[in-house]
Amino acid sequence: MRVLIQRVKYVKVEVDKKLNSEIDRGILILLGIGDNDEQENVKYLADKCTGLRIFADENDKMNLSVKDISGDIMIVSQFTLYGDCKKGKRPSFLNAAKPEKAIRLYEMFVEECKKTGLKVQTGEFGADMHVELVNDGPVTIWIDTEEINR
Repeated sequence: MRVLIQRVKYVKVEVDKKLNSEIDRGILILLGIGDNDEQENVKYLADKCTGLRIFADENDKMNLSVKDISGDIMIVSQFTLYGDCKKGKRPSFLNAAKPEKAIRLYEMFVEECKKTGLKVQTGEFGADMHVELVNDGPVTIWIDTEEINR
């Protein structure tokens, strides 16, 4: 599983030019599910994302998590995080999980994040979405469970 986490001031997601979901201050999690991913990574990754200390404390040091600040969470499925650009100019997505598997793990990830008690919103799995955000910092963090599992 791969995530790109952005600390945000707000995020809104539109599908077919209609508002699908929105959040205020918190994190945007772009979540990619790989063909080799299984559910054992879901809980670990959700805990890592929601506990990541990327918000400033009273001393302006990044010591607080989205849980600590009672922030919001937006989760958007993003199979393109598995784009392989080693050959040619067109990315290959052969390493991305098939939709049946990806949606199951995506929904499990969303449920794990909801266990924090924070406001959790999502995009629409498989839809063509317009994601509007203001990246705060900017702070952008990449986590790949394949790197952790080595």
